[in-house]
Amino acid sequence: MSKFAKKKSGDLPAVSTASLPDIVFMLLFFFMTVTVMKDSSLKVENVLPNANEIKKLEKKDRVITIYVGAPTREYAKVYGTEPKIQLNDKFANASDVGDYILMERAKKPQELQNVLTTSLKVDKNANMGLISDIKQELRKVNALKVNYTTYEGDAFNNVD
Repeated sequence: MSKFAKKKSGDLPAVSTASLPDIVFMLLFFFMTVTVMKDSSLKVENVLPNANEIKKLEKKDRVITIYVGAPTREYAKVYGTEPKIQLNDKFANASDVGDYILMERAKKPQELQNVLTTSLKVDKNANMGLISDIKQELRKVNALKVNYTTYEGDAFNNVD
């Protein structure tokens, strides 16, 4: 009789799942830290115009967004159907744009304050007079770098 038993062929050892909760929580914390939540909900209709020559903004942390368009159906009863300006989650007048830009600029780090871009997301049916008023307010606070957000496409499709 031998002292050593023969090895059973084909049996694999069980996989240890002891570290599985650690991996799950590590992934959970990773996604919690890198996920960016939506800043504001859109309260205006925003059908962007088409343009031929477009360039994508690379760094979103350097952009301040202003929405312009007619209020959505749920807000049209209160605010009417004329195009309005939306700053964050509030409707505003053109005179409020300068204060909004200064407030948003103050929230950014010092090294980014001079390279901020103001992005205008304007509905293609908005009045140019309102856009001109916004641009005048931006000039008053020295926010001269302005971007118009559009879709890529034929610009002649904008004409109704």
